[in-house]
Amino acid sequence: MSSLSARSRGVAFALAAYLWWGLVPVYFKAVSHVPPLEVLAHRVVWCVLLLVGWMLATSRAAGLPFAFPRRLPPTVLLTTFLIAANWLIFIWAVFNGQVLQASLGYFINPLLSVLLGRFVLGEQLRPLQWTAVGVATGAVTLLTVARGELPAVALVLAGSFALYGLLRKRSRLEATEGLLLETLLLLPAALGYLLVMGLHGEMVFLHQDRTTDLLLLAAGPVTALPLLWYVAGARRLKLATMGLLQYVAPSLHFALAVLAYGERARGAEVLAFTGVWCALALYNFDILRGRRLPAA
Repeated sequence: MSSLSARSRGVAFALAAYLWWGLVPVYFKAVSHVPPLEVLAHRVVWCVLLLVGWMLATSRAAGLPFAFPRRLPPTVLLTTFLIAANWLIFIWAVFNGQVLQASLGYFINPLLSVLLGRFVLGEQLRPLQWTAVGVATGAVTLLTVARGELPAVALVLAGSFALYGLLRKRSRLEATEGLLLETLLLLPAALGYLLVMGLHGEMVFLHQDRTTDLLLLAAGPVTALPLLWYVAGARRLKLATMGLLQYVAPSLHFALAVLAYGERARGAEVLAFTGVWCALALYNFDILRGRRLPAA
């Protein structure tokens, strides 16, 4: 009974995280009148304050020393750059009506992570998994040829997050402590940017309306809460279950783009998405066939 309860809580936490991430374009649309760099700066500042406060208020305060190391872990500067770039590009994509491309990027991301696992970590892929990667590659190639250009936003979002995940997988830092360290490294630049904008009278925060101020203050919870839920879910579920649940987020991005934001999925994009969905179905079928999926 306790095991079932733990799995149920794990699914609830994971679903909460992925639903939040899937609906987060709604938040960024609400602050789309604010410059993207200012939104990113607020995301960093309030995330740091929220994470420090949460760790001090819980038994995780012992992890705070990891966020202030005497020597930085070798890859932390790279992960900091990757997560900042990923956040900024996603914000830009939502602001500029590119939610469909963001959705495609996060559908591609798991398969790109599989390739990194194969060629960097030496993980083995079975024939059906290679087929899934090939189908996804063909879908992106089709979209590139049809549009006459690379789906740059999708590929950069997928690539930056897949590489970030690979580097964090090899890090000894826990997810929360790692995010706190990364945002602490970004904090001087974020505060400096806000200070310069304020001195030049160009900062939106505290200079427009109370609703905007509250929305920018919410950048901390918007960033940190789904991560905390994700960690809670990952501790209770196997990675195969987490892997299946993660498609909730880009599916919601796709639905929002088409149904709420009026983005048009053209023929080539429909074919590309269909190809990627088929690739993911093949890959997950192979996981299920290998009995990696738990009862949860």
